[in-house]
Order: sequence, then C-alpha cells, then structure tokens
Amino acid sequence: MTTSDSCTFCRIASGESEAAIVYEDETVLAFRDIRPAAPTHILIIPRQHVGSVDEVTAADGGLLTKMVAAASEIARRAGVRQSGYRLVINTGPDGGQTVFHLHLHLLAGRHMNWPPG
Repeated sequence: MTTSDSCTFCRIASGESEAAIVYEDETVLAFRDIRPAAPTHILIIPRQHVGSVDEVTAADGGLLTKMVAAASEIARRAGVRQSGYRLVINTGPDGGQTVFHLHLHLLAGRHMNWPPG
C-alpha cells in the first residue's frame, strides 16, 4: 500500500491519527467528516494514497467501484438509503478539493438542492 507521510487521510488510514470510523474493509476506510455539511456526512477513502480522481487508472482494480459499493452499504447502515443521499468527489482546487487524497463524500439526512454550488 502506498501512503504519504504528509497526508492527513493516509495517517487516518494507517491508524496514526484518530477518526470516527464507520466502515472499513481491505480497500477502503470511511469516517465522519469533522466539518459536516449535512446531518450524515461520511468521507470514504482508499487505503492507498491516490491524490485525486485524475490519478485513478485501470490498474487501480475498480477502486472507484469499491468506494461506491462501500457508500451504498454505509447508507444502508445509516438508515438513509431509502430517503436518498448524495455522493460527491471534488477534484482540484477549483473543484473544492482541500485534502489531496481521493475521497468520496456521502451526504444525507436533509434535502439536497440542485445545482449544488
């Protein structure tokens, strides 16, 4: 597994930093966002360091599929799958990415407006 010593999410994935973990398997880890934008706001990250969605390649073995499958399971466990939820991946500074480790936001527990921002 590739990690970056300077990456906040790599430190969480390695257990070096604490987080409120809600889901984990061999590929992904999910934890509560410390600045939630919705009543349910979970971040889903790959355990390996991938800077952004722009760095995902076919060699990553369905990483995004695994992240989305984890999101569906997390939504089920949180009781929001029926009412609905939003999945967001921010990419780059103009896309709103502030931590440069690929992550998927699962937002739920309130009505989501469109357009999002």
